[in-house]
Amino acid sequence: MSKNAEVVSVNISAEKGTVKRPVPEIRLDERGIIGDAHAGAWHRQVSLLSQDSIDRFAAEVAIQLSPGDFGENIALRGIDLTTVAVLDRLNIGEVELEVTQIGKECHGDTCAIYRQVGTCIMPTEGLFCRVVQGGTIQPGDAVRYLPRPLKFRIITLSDRAFAGEYADRSGPRVRELLEAFLEGKRFHPRIEQIVLPDDAKRLRTELVAAADEGVDVVFTTGGTGVGPRDITPETVADLCDKLIPGIMEAIRVKFGVQNPNALLTRGVTGVREQTLIYTLPGSVRAVEEYMGEILLTMEHLILMLHGLDVH
Repeated sequence: MSKNAEVVSVNISAEKGTVKRPVPEIRLDERGIIGDAHAGAWHRQVSLLSQDSIDRFAAEVAIQLSPGDFGENIALRGIDLTTVAVLDRLNIGEVELEVTQIGKECHGDTCAIYRQVGTCIMPTEGLFCRVVQGGTIQPGDAVRYLPRPLKFRIITLSDRAFAGEYADRSGPRVRELLEAFLEGKRFHPRIEQIVLPDDAKRLRTELVAAADEGVDVVFTTGGTGVGPRDITPETVADLCDKLIPGIMEAIRVKFGVQNPNALLTRGVTGVREQTLIYTLPGSVRAVEEYMGEILLTMEHLILMLHGLDVH
């Protein structure tokens, strides 16, 4: 990432569906860019493109482009926007922007550039942001990129694994499946693993710490049965602000049709502050079954916890 990243142009349009025009500066508040048609209480208040991408596109299709032709509010130089992830932030002077969406569907026949050359870079290379801190931006302003790690913590609950009587297999399998899911996605994942005994007090301490530290997702494995040391679901449920019962209910029904014992697990899914918590059984086979279903909605849930109900 260049240390000399800067704003190349700032552009606005008073009406949606029209080309944006360059202005000397833009002023931003909690609703977006003052005077721009896309300002409002939503997640796509500000649009960004890389000037390097704009220049490359213009050379490839041999057309003349002006600032704002792609509908971008801000063109930047010196940052590879194709590596930026949702929830990352950009500081421009006193302004702070949070990335909320990567790309969007092109307007097609209503897009002047698409009509002219049959393609557009905004769907794949455009970024959309909401305003975290307002202020003024003008060409030449320095840009600071702040990647946001997406934090995962995997907690295995097992007296025997904690004592070293056998190797933990379920926690590492969660990690393998999670890494495979995240591969190629534009996140900055950090994955931690720990092993605990089947102890409610210690689990509670770890979950409270995870939420306090801003961990995005916690997976627990083990302790979801009805044995005397199985304490995971009630410990998690007691700490959650909200429960999401449908996920585990659907998994139990799906796999219980062929294996009635799958109906005996008591796993829950819930949210503490902005931390999503899943409790999985301790067998590797169950982990594989559960993760296959959990990962279908996990990304959407993470965004929802940050107020991004993106469809």
